Amino acid sequence: MNVAEIFETMEYGPAPEAAASAQNWLKEHQPFQLFINNQWMPPVSGRYLDSINPATGKSLAQIAAANSSDVDAAVAAANAAQPAWGGLSGHVRARYIYAIARQIQKHSRLLAVLESLDNGKSIRETRDIDIPLVARHFYYNAGWAQLMETEMRGYGPVGVVGQIIPWNFPLLMLAWKIAPALAMGNTIVLKPARYTPLTALKFAEIVQEIGLPSGVVNIVTGEASQVGEAIVKHPNIDKIAFTGSTEVGRSIRRATAGSGKKLSLELGGKSPFVVFDDADQDSVVEGVVDAIWFNQGQVCCAGSRLLVQENIAERLIAKLRARMERLRVGDPLDKAIDIGAIVSAAQLKEIQRLVDQGVAEGAEMWQPSWACPTEGYFFPPTLFTDVSPAASIAQVEIFGPVLVAMTFRTPAEAVALANNTRYGLAASIWSENINLALDVAPKIQAGSVWINCTNLFDASSGFGGYRESGFGREGGKEGLYEYVRPAWENEEAAQQEEPRADEDEAVEVEEHGLNGMNGLPAIDRTPKMFIGGKQARPDSGYSRTIYGPDGRSIGEVGEGNRKDIRNAVEAAHAASKWAGSTTHNRAQILYYIAENLSVRAQEFARRITRQTGRSLSSATEEVQATISRLFTYAAWTDKFEGAVHRPPLRGVVLAMHEPIGVIGLACPDDYPLLGFASLVAPAIAMGNTVVVIPSQAAPLSATDCYQVFETSDLPAGVVNIVTGERDVLGQVLAEHDDVDAIWYFGSAGGSKMVEFASAGNMKRTWVGYGRPRNWLDPFQGEGEEFLREAVQVKNIWVPYGE
Repeated sequence: MNVAEIFETMEYGPAPEAAASAQNWLKEHQPFQLFINNQWMPPVSGRYLDSINPATGKSLAQIAAANSSDVDAAVAAANAAQPAWGGLSGHVRARYIYAIARQIQKHSRLLAVLESLDNGKSIRETRDIDIPLVARHFYYNAGWAQLMETEMRGYGPVGVVGQIIPWNFPLLMLAWKIAPALAMGNTIVLKPARYTPLTALKFAEIVQEIGLPSGVVNIVTGEASQVGEAIVKHPNIDKIAFTGSTEVGRSIRRATAGSGKKLSLELGGKSPFVVFDDADQDSVVEGVVDAIWFNQGQVCCAGSRLLVQENIAERLIAKLRARMERLRVGDPLDKAIDIGAIVSAAQLKEIQRLVDQGVAEGAEMWQPSWACPTEGYFFPPTLFTDVSPAASIAQVEIFGPVLVAMTFRTPAEAVALANNTRYGLAASIWSENINLALDVAPKIQAGSVWINCTNLFDASSGFGGYRESGFGREGGKEGLYEYVRPAWENEEAAQQEEPRADEDEAVEVEEHGLNGMNGLPAIDRTPKMFIGGKQARPDSGYSRTIYGPDGRSIGEVGEGNRKDIRNAVEAAHAASKWAGSTTHNRAQILYYIAENLSVRAQEFARRITRQTGRSLSSATEEVQATISRLFTYAAWTDKFEGAVHRPPLRGVVLAMHEPIGVIGLACPDDYPLLGFASLVAPAIAMGNTVVVIPSQAAPLSATDCYQVFETSDLPAGVVNIVTGERDVLGQVLAEHDDVDAIWYFGSAGGSKMVEFASAGNMKRTWVGYGRPRNWLDPFQGEGEEFLREAVQVKNIWVPYGE
């Protein structure tokens, strides 16, 4: 085709990207070895795997296949390097990370071509999106390394981080994970995806070029069943960061349960693309192209569910089909193509299986009239209409260039359809009415919401999911907290015995306390459960006796069971309007609780003394600390707000804090009143509702709060209390699919149980692993750590300008 013919037909001519430099680099380096302790090391097994070019089906390079022995060596190198790396000043770490960013820019075209060859995505995407974002993440996190000592005061590195990344954005996912981990002083063992290791190996070469200290970054290639499993289960790894499928994430959650490892999971998605009838339809069509056919639809946050207002659906679908006819599928190194190759033969087969299932279930499939290349792994852009919301293709993540369309009539119906999935990673809203868009955005259960745009990312803005799309955030300041721990957790906990009640105080309690006075027998005060704002008898019909330190009975509480937890969770969901109440109103109620508690301070102090045997002065200190803590969270309620990010585009990103939903709280035994309030107060301050298991040994301090809550205008169902055995009830909460998060401060074994059981619906967990926590210490017992655990961050992207 000559220039005249192109001008007459306006057809795209081929515009191939030269691949010679990348091919030469591959020839010079293969077979590729493992990168451990800044050295290239052959695998212990002697085995190598083929890395395949998806566009041709032919081998690009031989890649080392590591096993658990290689992982042991990498972890040992990372452990040896961590103290020195974490001990460097933030400025020194910033200079190393800055040097990485500069080298990425210097090698940008080579990296882009390698990515296209190895992954199958368009060179335009790797050149213009992936690689610039990789450099951006390292620049951004170099800044946080510089600021860590002032802006992350009181926090230190986690230690050795195991990172497992997927094949859809090989180098970008590496940057998302390695950059913040390095900035916060951690060392790394990273496993690239089996299908796409090449850019990670080039990154290892960059690490050598800049002189990063040995052992700080280690890259181990191979099969997930060998390398990934060894990383997850390795006892000397302190955190796992994983991006991949929900099912694998579920397995990792179970495997790490009780190990003490920090865990962040960025999992699957089935993101809604919501179009209202006032949207600019031409912009919508281009948005759909970016949402689902970007990277061949192999994007966890791909806008794979098109939800269109009914009165414009027919016209919009017609426009979309016309646009699909002009999409070009072909050689990823051709700058004129729109859609490249599917990553592997296995993935292509899975896409076809799900498409066939959609047809079998009655949906109408439409594909463009042209044919895909026959060499390599290609699949055409596909549109399904007449799709039932319950259909497999509307619920299952296809991870391919397949769009399913459904209609709605009202904004409320749009929200219901958008949330009709077990995932919650991202969403896109299209409307010229910004009031409507900003009203709908917070109602959609997703970690990122784009308004009149889609698939926008930046290092300054957090990314991560709700529900079975995982937990934790990558990017922004919130992403840094995944790679740090409070410094006190790494220090030896001071073992101090509380003073026992002296004889005079014991007499005062006996004479004037809760066992009656003036010779009259005490009136029975057996607390029931507190569910839905009312006291309810335990379903079991049993009570458990509470004993004081001297072995004498001081009261009884109900023995909670699975049905009591069920009722409490239902009551917590019924109180969901609490999340929509104003921050001022929530703050006022917390102040009221503190006020009403202060009136009964002496009574609560005596109750603590009876349960724990501590001195009355120590118990009084606990009550006063509880009142102060309630004041703290009342103050934070209208101040722990989100942020406005300014990424390098014309627009802003609103990082909004949102309540998680229903949180299960298993309270510690020590400080029965303060520990209870320290968990309940931040959770409800941020708009969550809670189901609380109070101290198993000393639950009476929590049950005494029933009347305090009732007289403080706390809405029914916001706080629900179920007494009983902490680990039995904690397991029920952890397994409950309508509980969104669980905090557990009990034994190490109980922590493992909670983490393992939580994998059912991938709920967030925060556990103590049996470690002591000084609840009187404001740094350990209150503050932003608790508030961060009580919220999830939704990033709403709002571009502007003509």
